[in-house]
Amino acid sequence: MKSISLLALVAIASADAVVWPRTVTALDEVAAAQAQQRDDTATRALSNTHIKVDKLSGDFRANLTPVKVAECGSTDGQGWDVITDGKHINAPNSMLIISTLTNACLDYDARGPAGGQVSLYSCGGSPDGSGSFAISQIFPFDGRRGPHSLRPGNGPGKCLTVKGGVVDIADCKDGDAAQEFTFDGEGNAKSTPTEIATRKSTTTEVATAKATTTVPVTAKSTSSELTTTRSAAVKSTITTKSEYRSWGKRMQFMPILTKGSYQGSCYDHHKLRRVSGAGHVLNPSAVAEAHQRDQTAVRAFSSVAIRASDGRCLSVDRTAGDYRANLIPVSLIDCDEDAITINGRWDIVTKGKHNDGSGGTAALVVSRLTQGCISYDFRRDVGDQVILFSCGGRADGTGSTNTGQLFPFTGKKQFELAPVSEGNKTCIIPGSERLVSGPCTGGQEGLFAVSFI
Repeated sequence: MKSISLLALVAIASADAVVWPRTVTALDEVAAAQAQQRDDTATRALSNTHIKVDKLSGDFRANLTPVKVAECGSTDGQGWDVITDGKHINAPNSMLIISTLTNACLDYDARGPAGGQVSLYSCGGSPDGSGSFAISQIFPFDGRRGPHSLRPGNGPGKCLTVKGGVVDIADCKDGDAAQEFTFDGEGNAKSTPTEIATRKSTTTEVATAKATTTVPVTAKSTSSELTTTRSAAVKSTITTKSEYRSWGKRMQFMPILTKGSYQGSCYDHHKLRRVSGAGHVLNPSAVAEAHQRDQTAVRAFSSVAIRASDGRCLSVDRTAGDYRANLIPVSLIDCDEDAITINGRWDIVTKGKHNDGSGGTAALVVSRLTQGCISYDFRRDVGDQVILFSCGGRADGTGSTNTGQLFPFTGKKQFELAPVSEGNKTCIIPGSERLVSGPCTGGQEGLFAVSFI
């Protein structure tokens, strides 16, 4: 396995060095290891391309990492893998582009804000690492070094581009140099990770890496080994100055982790609420950012209970998810007045900043407790595809409208929860203890009713 560099061929004469702020002092290593798992079964067409990642610049899970562009140079934490087969990809003539430091995938999400729709995200598309395949992370690949147009599978006619120093998205345009990317170096899929580590770099040879001694690397690492082992392997990469001159002036991907919200050490731990998911405790500032009440929303029903077909009512426990109060299962409890606290109160939103009308006559079902939306995510494991998640579909609250959170609604008190994203083929139904999903049958099993208890 030989080193390569992933470079954007852009018409920029120079780029100033940028120092990116760190917003966490340390990652939650357990959560990060869970969210960003290296696929040791993967087929790597190319491995260890150059990249710069400061994994402490973002949130505790190293997700939602924007991709900046800067001049190629000596940096720590450089490396891309190009994956053509593995647990997160099963499409022919396609690839994933993965950071070797964080093991996150290059991802396109049209729901993100302008200028922030291209990022690094947990491979498989689920923030906690439980996803399988995400077409937003899969790009066509013919085995060539390039130049390539990087066309995400969920964006027909869209290409990654360099815009304002950031890797962004735009309509594909043949001949546009800002949309051309190449894999530079000598990468191939036949070598093993150990072979990468046997090289020694020297000060005269290195253009993009610091001189280092031989570093042992194994194919499998524990979470405590990830930081030192992966970083060291990247620093031993060699690309000569002459190789860089042959390509002329080039720019390099630099994924920079966004503002983080995991500030556990800043809070009074006596007041923190422990959670069962990632992050260990609720982070008040992260929760407030992820779940903002929409004061502009039109609510067909407000602060009501919702009764399932089996007579039980929907309820949530804010400590059953992660530190942002995301990924919370929707529980089923007895439908009596004493049991229905604010945990079991819901708003039915027919219009607002997270329901722009693109889903037709549809509504959001929003928790009064957390302001999160009932969501369907097919990428999650069966039995865990129905969750409470930040309205708009972005974990940090920056999403707009997500059709996996919209359900056909005509104003009646009885309705199905059939996610618009699934075309009325999949319905949310009651399970033994929580909401789950199954095929829509048109029967009573899939009906829910507003209750004013």
